Amino acid sequence: MPRKRVTQIFPMLLPFRKRQRAFCFYLGMHLDKNRYTNSFSKIILPYKVFETSCPLYNQKTGFDMVYQQNKVFNLKLAAAKLHTLIIRPGETFSFWKAIRHADKPTPYKDGLTMKDGILTTEYGGGMCQMSNLLFWMFLHTPLTILERRGHGIKDFPEPPSDAPMGVDATVSLGWIDLKVKNATEYTFQICIAFDEERITGSVFSDKDMGCHYEIKNGDLIYYRENNIVYEQVEVWKNQISNTTNQKMNSALVYKNVCKIGYKLPDHIKVIKKDG
Repeated sequence: MPRKRVTQIFPMLLPFRKRQRAFCFYLGMHLDKNRYTNSFSKIILPYKVFETSCPLYNQKTGFDMVYQQNKVFNLKLAAAKLHTLIIRPGETFSFWKAIRHADKPTPYKDGLTMKDGILTTEYGGGMCQMSNLLFWMFLHTPLTILERRGHGIKDFPEPPSDAPMGVDATVSLGWIDLKVKNATEYTFQICIAFDEERITGSVFSDKDMGCHYEIKNGDLIYYRENNIVYEQVEVWKNQISNTTNQKMNSALVYKNVCKIGYKLPDHIKVIKKDG
């Protein structure tokens, strides 16, 4: 039987524990050697590196749609701290540092979030959609991924997206961040926009890089272990020349593994894990 955390035994300590974790989290970034992004520009940089969009609402969560609406409300507050953000050479982007105090003028609402492996509602819930979007954008740049963690469980089928499988980045204040570092000579800029049904993210640069990136899936398998079904998929990054349209480089970025918490379609084969 797994050990219970102190906050599970004494729930009244949870608010204090959250504030403590957040304080230590930001203090750690203040003391480390990274130079974090903190500047904006109303002038959009001239070269569009990549643009993507995804639906704001997922009808398959099983929760009241009011929590989807609250999630969108929260995303717009966070987007106000991200839109036109500049990432200069040598700077590091931290998701939580970038959106810190986004809820100060207007508080977040309760939105959907994953907690202890269970889909539930929480103050400020829904930020993983923003971190997923940003991670997908960052993969199409030469920015170096310093910190990224995938979701441990997939509770419902993914909504339509131009991203391949296994491309996600969960976040949890005080515990899990999304960080990238600009170790290049280029300056990048993030832009976020909304319409009634979709959120759109774009990355711009100050100079033409002469190439673009394609993110593809490699081997995909579903396997069963201890009566739990897992999805394992490779994520590859190909660098393509803009002049010749030929592949310049190809690298396996990572293998993503997550639990499947919903019934897979009958045509998908689930193998038994060796050993």
